[in-house]
Amino acid sequence: MDTPRTPFSTVIRTASHEQHTEAETSTFMSDLLGGKLGVDAYTRYTEQLWFVYRALEDGAEALAADPVAGPFIQPELLRVRELERDLAHLRGADWRAGLTPLPATAAYAARVEECARTWPGGYVAHHYTRYLGDLSGGQIIRGKAELTWGFARKGDGVRFYVFEEIPNPAAFKRGYRELLDGIDAVVTDELERKRIVDECKRAFALNTAVFQELGQEFPLSA
Repeated sequence: MDTPRTPFSTVIRTASHEQHTEAETSTFMSDLLGGKLGVDAYTRYTEQLWFVYRALEDGAEALAADPVAGPFIQPELLRVRELERDLAHLRGADWRAGLTPLPATAAYAARVEECARTWPGGYVAHHYTRYLGDLSGGQIIRGKAELTWGFARKGDGVRFYVFEEIPNPAAFKRGYRELLDGIDAVVTDELERKRIVDECKRAFALNTAVFQELGQEFPLSA
């Protein structure tokens, strides 16, 4: 009798737990959530997100019909428009002027773009680490930002974290995990599944590198 296969959503979550924790507990994010940094640090972080999500979402349309990545391309998740509204609020109408990615952000966005172009399974790994994180821990960041810098509840400045078209995040996340579990039916090669899991770990590591560079840019004075 065959042993039941562990659901892929469980495999990917368990395998990347260490990297996920490292990203969540970075010094920069701890200082930001602890209210120890100014709104300029929050703004700089939001800028970096724009570069990453633009890479994610610019590549989405071409993958819509792909059997692996296609089911994950869901319009209610898209964040670039909300990020641009936040940046207009944070930086002013000419927010694009002088907008620069940190080196780690440029590397992160380039890897997302490469996966979108050449490897749907890798794209799914990046899609999962970003959007499911936004629906979960992202809500903590929103609450802290509203409290610390006085943004209107779910308003300009924190719209990135507000999924207006997802009234029930818990149910949506369950459905998303079912999509991940469905990868087993499409990706039958064990080695390819492992590559996707490894790319998920890489995504968290790329994110952590961005936090490290933000931490260097916004050190707390000793």
